[in-house]
Amino acid sequence: MRIWDASHLPRQWFLPLLFSLLLVATSLLDLASAKKSSPTITTTVFGYPLHGLFYFKDSEVVLAYDRTAGRVHRSTDAGAHWDTVNDIPDGKVAELFQHPYDRKKAYVLSREHRHWYTHDRGETWTQFRTPASPSPSRPPLSFHAGDSDRIIYLGVECHGFFECDEVNLLDLGQHTLKSSSLQAYVTTDGFSTEPTRLRKNVVSCDFARSSELFTTGHDGTDQDRILCIVKGSYSPWSKDYRLVISDNYFLEETEPELALGRTVKGLVNMAAVKKFLVVAAKAEGTDEMALYVTNNTETWHQAEFPSDHRVEQDAYTILESTDYSIQVDVMTTRPSSAMGVLFTSNSNGTYFTRNIEHTNRNRHGFVDFEKVQGIQGIVLVNVVDNWEEVERSSYVKKKVQTKISFDDGRTFKKPKVGKEDLHLHSVSDSRNAGRVFSSPAPGIVMGVGNTGKYLKPYDDGDLYVSDDAGLTWWKARDGPHKYEFGDQGSVLIAVPDGKKTKEIHYSINHGHDWETANLREEVHAQVVTTSPDSTSLKFILAGTKGKGFKIQHVLFSIDFDGLHERKCKSDDFEQWWARLDDEGKPDCLMGSTQYYMRRKSDADCFIEEEFNDPKPGYEKTCTCTDEDYECDYNFKREGDNCVPAGPVLVPDGECKDPEGVFMGSSGYRLIPGNECKPKGGPKKDEMIERKCQESVNPPASGKLSHEITPFTAYRFSEYYYLERTETSRGDDETIIMRTDHDLWITHDHGKNWEELLKGKHIIDVYIYPHSYFKDVVFFVTNDETVYYSINRGKKIHSFKAPSRPNEKGLPVLGFHPNRKDWLIWTGAEDCRGSSESDCHSNAHLSKDRGDTWTTLRRYVRKCQFITEEGRGKEDNNENLIYCEQYPNENTDGPLQLVASYDFFAEEPTVHFKDIVDFATMSEFIIVAAKAEDRKYLKAATSVDGKTFADALFPRGFDVPEEAYTVLDSSTHAVFLHVTVGNKEGHEYGTLLKSNSNGTSYVLILDGVNRNEEGYADFEKLKGLEGVLVVNIVDNFEAANNGVAKKLKTMISHNDGAEWSLLTPPDKDIEGKAYECKGSSLDECSLHLHAYTERKNPTHTYSSPSAVGLMMGTGNVGEHLKNKTDADTFISRDAGITWETVKKGSYFWKYGDQGSIIVILEDSNPTNTLYYSLNEGRTWKEHQFSNKKMLISDISTVPSDNSRNFLLWGSVQDEHERISTVNVDFSGLRSQECRLDETNPEGGDYYLWKPRHPLQSDDCLFGHVAQYHRKRPEADCYNGRLIPQLHSIAENCTCTRQDFECDYNFQRQNDGSCGLVPGLSPADHSQICLDDPNAVTWYEPTGYRRIPLSTCAGGRELAYLESKAHACPHHEEEFEKEHRGRLTGFRLLLIICIPILAATGVGYWVWRNWNGKFGRIRLGEGGSGSSMIWDAERPWIKYPIMAIAVVVAVVISLPDTMRRVGRSVWSRVRGGGVGGAGGAGRYTTRGSFARGRADYDVVETDEGELLGEDSDEEVV
Repeated sequence: MRIWDASHLPRQWFLPLLFSLLLVATSLLDLASAKKSSPTITTTVFGYPLHGLFYFKDSEVVLAYDRTAGRVHRSTDAGAHWDTVNDIPDGKVAELFQHPYDRKKAYVLSREHRHWYTHDRGETWTQFRTPASPSPSRPPLSFHAGDSDRIIYLGVECHGFFECDEVNLLDLGQHTLKSSSLQAYVTTDGFSTEPTRLRKNVVSCDFARSSELFTTGHDGTDQDRILCIVKGSYSPWSKDYRLVISDNYFLEETEPELALGRTVKGLVNMAAVKKFLVVAAKAEGTDEMALYVTNNTETWHQAEFPSDHRVEQDAYTILESTDYSIQVDVMTTRPSSAMGVLFTSNSNGTYFTRNIEHTNRNRHGFVDFEKVQGIQGIVLVNVVDNWEEVERSSYVKKKVQTKISFDDGRTFKKPKVGKEDLHLHSVSDSRNAGRVFSSPAPGIVMGVGNTGKYLKPYDDGDLYVSDDAGLTWWKARDGPHKYEFGDQGSVLIAVPDGKKTKEIHYSINHGHDWETANLREEVHAQVVTTSPDSTSLKFILAGTKGKGFKIQHVLFSIDFDGLHERKCKSDDFEQWWARLDDEGKPDCLMGSTQYYMRRKSDADCFIEEEFNDPKPGYEKTCTCTDEDYECDYNFKREGDNCVPAGPVLVPDGECKDPEGVFMGSSGYRLIPGNECKPKGGPKKDEMIERKCQESVNPPASGKLSHEITPFTAYRFSEYYYLERTETSRGDDETIIMRTDHDLWITHDHGKNWEELLKGKHIIDVYIYPHSYFKDVVFFVTNDETVYYSINRGKKIHSFKAPSRPNEKGLPVLGFHPNRKDWLIWTGAEDCRGSSESDCHSNAHLSKDRGDTWTTLRRYVRKCQFITEEGRGKEDNNENLIYCEQYPNENTDGPLQLVASYDFFAEEPTVHFKDIVDFATMSEFIIVAAKAEDRKYLKAATSVDGKTFADALFPRGFDVPEEAYTVLDSSTHAVFLHVTVGNKEGHEYGTLLKSNSNGTSYVLILDGVNRNEEGYADFEKLKGLEGVLVVNIVDNFEAANNGVAKKLKTMISHNDGAEWSLLTPPDKDIEGKAYECKGSSLDECSLHLHAYTERKNPTHTYSSPSAVGLMMGTGNVGEHLKNKTDADTFISRDAGITWETVKKGSYFWKYGDQGSIIVILEDSNPTNTLYYSLNEGRTWKEHQFSNKKMLISDISTVPSDNSRNFLLWGSVQDEHERISTVNVDFSGLRSQECRLDETNPEGGDYYLWKPRHPLQSDDCLFGHVAQYHRKRPEADCYNGRLIPQLHSIAENCTCTRQDFECDYNFQRQNDGSCGLVPGLSPADHSQICLDDPNAVTWYEPTGYRRIPLSTCAGGRELAYLESKAHACPHHEEEFEKEHRGRLTGFRLLLIICIPILAATGVGYWVWRNWNGKFGRIRLGEGGSGSSMIWDAERPWIKYPIMAIAVVVAVVISLPDTMRRVGRSVWSRVRGGGVGGAGGAGRYTTRGSFARGRADYDVVETDEGELLGEDSDEEVV
């Protein structure tokens, strides 16, 4: 090898050579330091698109994941080169999360229990495990803003492949109702160890410190406090969701008072907004939301909006807000033509004022609103100029304009390009990731749009730039572009959008001049992005090339480093003022002016301070102005003034003299955080003198008031209440009423009436309140025009229906339970003119509240949305529709039941080919179909809308063709009244009750009275589980022969398992004993007139809000007498005991949740009513008219929560013209009652416990329930609806009252259940076929548990002495489950030893009880001394049990320990809390005419029977 050595060269050569080498080196250095002519572009091709791409803050590390292959990719040089993360197995990546508060942490979640985290920006990954798979319905991770190791994880527990407890609810006996149920877990060490369970049955959870600006005010609670929206204590329904808070990981929890001393139900969402926490609540029956705001989690306030606006579900958007206010956009139109109003709150988030109206938004809730980043007070919005036309018709194209505000939304102007208006595409039409217009680059703003009068389509737009935060603009490039900002605005990049391109364009002087760089690949640009702080010189462009299966996904790394030769120095920057006033001077906001030191646009340098965010400077030299003040707490803005929103707060020690004065708030305060200087400006927050009378609510007058309104008509045809819910704004009590020829509305419960649709020249109009949304009402005319209101009649709109209303007397409109705008119209076709013989009905669908229609099915009788909360779990159940259709367009043929999940786009499923009708109630769908011989009816039931099971009636009990009536299913069982005697005027039937899935029916009572129309004397007490009242025909055999019916009233306190007569009062109203006093209950009991005799079906015995109270009219004796002989009675303990109220028959109505009861003489002219304020203990008289009136009805809001009542009647000497009389009780009391859930009996309320009259304890359905009731002596009003159920205090051991007779068994005279002669027990092995996971079935004992019962242990009659069998293919599991059960020897020990040991006790009992021990007969009751020695009595039961337990425990402890987990689980599934509060929506019988069949009559003659209509809600 030869080595070159310069020393060997001649000296004369050396110096020239050295000089030449130096020249070459210098040239190379110059070449290296020269600026580049274009950016460096690196290309990476992927087979699938990357999702979730993000930069780790303050680094060039980028992560993204391939959703198809389930792998993560990582780049350490801002996208120039990519590597696959090998620590995570391929196919396992389901989601990728960046920690929002830690710049080095990220998380990869799988769909299973294994997941991964990184604490070093993805360089290494560590596996961690969770007990549950991630939530599919809510974000699975919630982060702590102050401690990055604290994370909440939401998961779904799974026990096997595809066997997850996402559906897990109440025990309903054999049937488990299904609904999403998430579990929350928490880690405090960043998943270094497995997270621990936080709470079950959650909806969502967040740390209180979930925003960097939010604080509870205490370090300890900032660290540990967690808020969760959870399911109701005893209800799975969303209407009962509530908010709970804990500081010790839910070892203890509290429920905060969100609204005026009351907790709130129906919570649906929670969000952190800067320094605020906001929760949203929605009550059942409305989509109006209530927002509750806190800045410390201790004190909450309901957000108040102007009275002409309301917040609706899916119709409000919380926008990017300031540090001192919340911005919300509220949609004010239908979604198909969405527009809104922008509101801004005061500094504590409670009162909102209007900024700008008619904001543009899309149907997904995205609002054209953006704050210019990093600069206070500059906002760009888009508004709709032709809003009136758009409101009238969704077919009208919006004319959108852009407006900009420089003063935080107080005033707006149009942005300008020279003298022309500029309009820009915004958030609702965003084409890139991240912000639309701005970045942290100070004052540099870009957008795509056009000049002119209105915004043009995106493809017709050009790229515009502003470098003074939107004050002035210029066109930068032709055509639409995607764009991004780099190096604090030193570099702007733009990529042509909407077409293929090989080029990108960039500017290094604020967009005044542009250069072009070649990508060398022709792509469709998808996203262009850079580091979140826009300080980098590197960008990433994502695009696609190719077509179809050959499509490729390309990532370009674009590096501008080197385009300038030097780094900027101090003289390359200028002081740039962020906002200027009309005179060009720095403008004040929040007491200061704002500026940035910004690179000059023509500076030949780059800032090159990567990850060093630009910092604003402030000069605090501003004098206070009116804009620096806001309304003080408990004041609200009206116009330009702040007025009291309630009593003015009084300083301690003031107002000892009520007539005195005090120095109080002026109504204004300086906005917190505002640093303006008071000197020289208005001092609006100085205290002013106020009267002490302003500090309290005005005192009650102590008097009732009334208001009479006459009408020039002869009858009230119909009326409906549009009741506000708990989350509805306002104080209106709205009624829509139709007389014989006019339509009227009142918003103050009848004090003032206004005629609706006046001047419309409508011949006929019918009122159709929405079945599920109480604010919505439709007015159907005799042609295609339909009028409607979505705000309780405040504003009327209209649409054109696809045809005239049907002429078959069928429901015209059908409604969706969750989608307010989805309608089904059943209209007439070929019913006029020459084709009248083919008159039929077609069903049409609208998803936009009548704007557009599509045909569903032709030749139908009715179509109905089937979705219901708790009914099935498939996502497309929301689209499920049933139709009763005549096949082959033959209306003389049979009706078939067809179903569709896709709005009949494909051929429907035919469930039944020959039906009479179908009904939906709670979780059940019940179909009445004709048997093959068409002589009898058969029933089938479904709980998911997809599969049906035939209903099994008692053997030999054929349902006759004439009729049966579906009564109720609110207690997870269906009650059917089956006609047995149908002789005209002598009708009666048998009452059947189903099991918990509606398939197996047992006879529970014979001879139940009904009328000619098919309605039965059957009623459930509202608000209380399982209490039933019926009238039976005592002489039903004689009635078959035409003898007049003799009726008796019976009551059941355990859902129909046992019945008894009503115990009469001791004395009548005059204090005299009843004539039959002393006779047996069969000869002397209380009998009440029931449903079949009522003029108004809403006059029920009870009220949903007055739990335990009952009223009725009737008599004491052997049978029910004529109504003219009736007196009026009341019960305060759910029908166990009764008192006489008045001599004679009276109407009654409950108000203020039972704290007011009004009665009025029935069927006789009167001008006097009576009322009670103490649950009927005393009564007072009030004269409401100078002239006597014949009152036909008395009404109040359906919840019975108003203090206003309305009398409907006519004045006898005024040609019987009709009048209404409002009676207002609000003047009697001014103080609202106070309820403290932590001390429920410490104030105005007490806890009332219902009980079974045959039990000595307070157990009912296997538990002790406690209900809130106002103390009768409390001088206050209830006001806001109180949560009736306080708690389930405890579960009880099982007794006879927890069981009912099984299929083919019936109740015997002694109360036991005996097999019906000639019949066989049901085949219980069927459970193995119905449930493939079932392991064991038991032979029938004659008893089955009442679905509502939650009892455990005790007398388990369903399994007592029953033999267990293994289900097929589960023999091994059965052996494991039953292994170690009692052998003969163990049984000998357990039986004999206790008997020998208890001999002394037994001998003493035998000596002291003259009846000796006899046999124990199931259902046998007793009273007096004989009950003392009942084997169930503690002094008999427990001595024997104690000894037996000791022996049994010693022997079976090992087995017990092995089984405890299994036992607990079976109890959770089979013996958990049931029913309380868990029922869905229930309505009255007449609502079947509206398609809400909760009390449905099925007859082959007419298909359905429609009685008096009422859509009053019953809970």
